[in-house]
Amino acid sequence: MAFAKASGYTNLNSGNFSPVIFSQKAQKEFRKSSVVEDITNTDYMGEIANFGDSVRIIKEPDITISTYARGTTLSATDLTDLDFTMTIDQANYYMFKIDDIEVAHSHINFMDLATDRAAYKLRDAFDSEVLGYLSGYKHDGSKYVIRVSGDIPGTKANSSAGDTELLAANRLSTTTFGGTAGSTSASATVDALTSIPIHADGTAVATPLELLNRIGRLMDSANVDTADRWFVADPVFYEILMDESSKFVDRDFGGGSEIRNGRVGEGLIRGFRTYKSNNLPFRGTGPATIGSNATTGSQTNFGVVVAGHMSAVSTAQQLAKTESYRSHDTFSDTVRGMQLYGRKILRPEAIFTAHYNLAK
Repeated sequence: MAFAKASGYTNLNSGNFSPVIFSQKAQKEFRKSSVVEDITNTDYMGEIANFGDSVRIIKEPDITISTYARGTTLSATDLTDLDFTMTIDQANYYMFKIDDIEVAHSHINFMDLATDRAAYKLRDAFDSEVLGYLSGYKHDGSKYVIRVSGDIPGTKANSSAGDTELLAANRLSTTTFGGTAGSTSASATVDALTSIPIHADGTAVATPLELLNRIGRLMDSANVDTADRWFVADPVFYEILMDESSKFVDRDFGGGSEIRNGRVGEGLIRGFRTYKSNNLPFRGTGPATIGSNATTGSQTNFGVVVAGHMSAVSTAQQLAKTESYRSHDTFSDTVRGMQLYGRKILRPEAIFTAHYNLAK
């Protein structure tokens, strides 16, 4: 029991007068925020919801504009019908059992608790996998690795894109801001890009706002619509962003613009809807690893931030099913669920990633 007793005191000596009480309120784990459903479109989900495992998407044909002078013989442009494929190829499931004796004797509704947790875990797995995909990474069970040609779902939307389905020019590194690249070469699992050291005081290769400004300018140059732009970063990035500009601290408190799970405020920062996520890919010990000096990036320890446009990535859930039934082997109820989905980078010209780490 919790209370001590004086030496030699023997009244109610076994301590059984004070029973252990089990609370009927279970402590729930914290939940990570999910952002994928807010930054991707579902334009093709209706077409693939009931049958088929892929959908072929036709690209808009290009038209040649020619100058005209009196008497010029006109030449027609041959229209192209290029297409690419979005494939439903990702599936996750869960299953658990609760014995009838456990139900009868328990003071907690474990069925409801477990079902709620399972639904969150499915959503979290979906969010993590899709964020990794659109950032050019996958998780091999122990760490994030760069995606290779065999990981491409369907066919690439842009033939100029690499095995990650991203454009090389849109993957920002320290050289984007005049920094010096490292010497490690790319391999099947390691990216050769050197991260951007960032800090709020301007002594590093870049500040968070400079990074956002650069991505915004590159999107403008690529004619990406200004509406529906988004940016996702981890808590480390937002810490430095708030150190850089005190006006962002005001978003923490009061009104309708406080920082919530996932969405950071109601307004825009440099034209982007901003989101915070712990599901972004990272390498080694992540972005909080400080470089040897304010201008030295890393090829082994960094985080990844990603920006894009709502039209750039599409997701489609073909099956989201939960069912319960009596077990055939034991006196128990079985609950299981499955999620079947696909995701596709539709416009790689509208997705930008950046590797970064803390400068100090």
